[in-house]
Amino acid sequence: MNGTAIEVVGLRKSFGEQTVLDGIDLRVRSGSVFALLGPNGAGKTTLITILSTLVRPDAGSVTVAGHDVVAEAEEVRRAISVTGQSAAVDGVLTGEENLRMMARLSGFTAAESRRRAGELIDAFDLAAAARKRVKTYSGGMRRRLDLALSLVATPPVIFLDEPTTGLDTRSRQALWDIIQDLARRGTTILLTTQYLEEADQLADRIAVLDHGTIVAEGTATELKARVGGEVVELRDAHGEIVREVPTDGSVEALRDAIDMLDALRVPGASIGIRKPSLDDAFLALTGQSVQNVPQNTSTEKEVVR
Repeated sequence: MNGTAIEVVGLRKSFGEQTVLDGIDLRVRSGSVFALLGPNGAGKTTLITILSTLVRPDAGSVTVAGHDVVAEAEEVRRAISVTGQSAAVDGVLTGEENLRMMARLSGFTAAESRRRAGELIDAFDLAAAARKRVKTYSGGMRRRLDLALSLVATPPVIFLDEPTTGLDTRSRQALWDIIQDLARRGTTILLTTQYLEEADQLADRIAVLDHGTIVAEGTATELKARVGGEVVELRDAHGEIVREVPTDGSVEALRDAIDMLDALRVPGASIGIRKPSLDDAFLALTGQSVQNVPQNTSTEKEVVR
């Protein structure tokens, strides 16, 4: 693979008259964590479905683990795992039985299957429910089991399509630990997420996808640097942010920003200065804050499903 696990050149995909991906170029280094950020409808899910051979591209070339996703689809499927979407779970079986069955189907011996099931049960905090039938699981427990099942085997490339949506803080941190361990062992991970902290914590490189095109790519530090020097915050008496003003970091710009915020005359207000965050970069690049991104409303999601 010459150090490249995923290579995308000139990728285009449309559904009817809607262009979802419009000339995507992407290269992901082997053994790295690569995060793809973007609002719903930006094309993230469509890109994952093409990379995992579920949808054919209209134009361009796409290779995963050295194999073309169209001409060598079967080889690609053997080299990948897609995590974060519902796995094939038998509700009559217990969580532990599902994990052991998946391990055996993945080529593990009986002893290895028991060991791997135990590791994932501990990692995803499923010990109390491991011997209960899955049909009795809550939604959060079912999601944790879905993720555990998808990680039974560790192929060279793993796609994580918004895997931590709906997870509690403890489960999210457990998955982060697993991702970091997999990367250290040489697994390549492509992560799509709307949690900017997730990308900031995990990714070696980040690409921002908006309206079907890559609008920026780099490390978290490089993307934050696009915003400017510092951000001046105005908080009300309760500590809530009222207004934020990015600056170039110069004394003159900071003074102007403070004067502007002071003129708002917010009772009991305080002013602070901080370094730009990944959220600031996302806002600058896409025109919207990630907190304001609409959830599950995109045509992209509807078409792919």
